[in-house]
Amino acid sequence: MQSPPISELTDRAREVFRQIVESYLEHGSPVGSRTLSKMAALGLSPASIRNVMQDLEELGLLAAPHTSAGRLPTELGLRLFVDAMLQTSAPTDAERSAIEHEVAAPTSIEDILGRTTAVLSGLSACAGIVLVPRHEMIVRQVGFVPLSPLRALAVLVGADGSVENRVVDLPPGVPPTALIEAANYINARLHGLTLGEAAVRLREEIDADRAQLDALTRSLIEGGLASWSSDGAARPILIVRGSAHLVGGDAADLDRVRTLLDDLEGKEDLVRLLDSAGSGEACKIFIGAENKLFSLSGSSVIAAPYRAGTGRVVGVVGVIGPTRLNYARVVPMVDYTARALSRLIA
Repeated sequence: MQSPPISELTDRAREVFRQIVESYLEHGSPVGSRTLSKMAALGLSPASIRNVMQDLEELGLLAAPHTSAGRLPTELGLRLFVDAMLQTSAPTDAERSAIEHEVAAPTSIEDILGRTTAVLSGLSACAGIVLVPRHEMIVRQVGFVPLSPLRALAVLVGADGSVENRVVDLPPGVPPTALIEAANYINARLHGLTLGEAAVRLREEIDADRAQLDALTRSLIEGGLASWSSDGAARPILIVRGSAHLVGGDAADLDRVRTLLDDLEGKEDLVRLLDSAGSGEACKIFIGAENKLFSLSGSSVIAAPYRAGTGRVVGVVGVIGPTRLNYARVVPMVDYTARALSRLIA
C-alpha cells in the first residue's frame, strides 16, 4: 500500500499529522487529542482534532493502540513524513569532528571503517553498519599441485602478499605438463591484473588466436579464474558495531531486538539490502516491513553509498535502529559519514 500524496491532506490535517509524528519520534508514546489541543500552533479543540485523527487513521497514516485513545504513526505514515515533511538538521561541529577524527586515523582502511562505524553508532544510538565489497585480488603468481587425476590444488598469491588456495576440478585426461603450462601462462601473461581483468584478457587472446594453449590447459585456466573471481565477489565484508544500542528497557523491546539480531545473522539478505542502497545518489531509508528482512523486528535502516575518486560506489555505510528514529538528525549524519569516507578513498 502506498501513502497518499501530501497534497491530498488539508493544511489542518497536515499540521496535526506532523505534530503526532514528531511527538512520537521524540517520546515514543501515543499522542491524544487533548495533548494536541494544548499546542498553541494548532488552535483546535479536542473534538476537532479527534475528527482529523480519524480521517488520518482511515488513510492508513495513523493507528490507535488498543490500550490508548492516542494515535501513533503507522509505517505508511512514517514513510509519508520522511518523504514529504522531514526537515533535517546538519550534524553539529562535535559530531562532524568525531567522524572526521576516525576517518583521518593513520591506519588501514578496514580499521578506519570499523572505527568510523562505531562512532556513527554512538552518535546515532543505533547499530552502525558498513558494507565493504571484497576487492578482487591482483594476480602475482599462480601454481597448480596435482591431487588426483581429476583434482588439483590451485595456489594464488596476490600482489599484496595474500595467499588463497582452491581445489579445482580437472578435465579428464589433463597431463601434469598442462598444470605447468597453465601456471606459466598465467604468470607470464596475466600477472598484475585483477581476476576479472585476467579472465577478460584470456578470452580476448583466445578469440584472437594469441593464446597458444591446448583445449585442456585453456579449460583449466578458465575454471581456475572463474572459481577465484566468483568466490571473492560473493564474500563482501559486513561490519556491524554497537548492537547494544538497540536494547531498550522493556520486554517487548528486548523481543524486537532479539528478532533484529537474528535478522543480522542472515548477512546475505542484509548485503542485498545494502547493495540496493548503493545504487542511489544519497541516503536511502527503509522503514519496517518495507523490506522483508526487518518485517518482524520493526526496524529501520538508513544507508548511503561512499565512492572512490572516479565516482564508482565502493561501499555502503549506515545505521539500523527502531522505526522510532530521529530521522531529521540521523539522515544527515549518515550522509556526512558517507561523504567523509568518499574523501578518504578519493
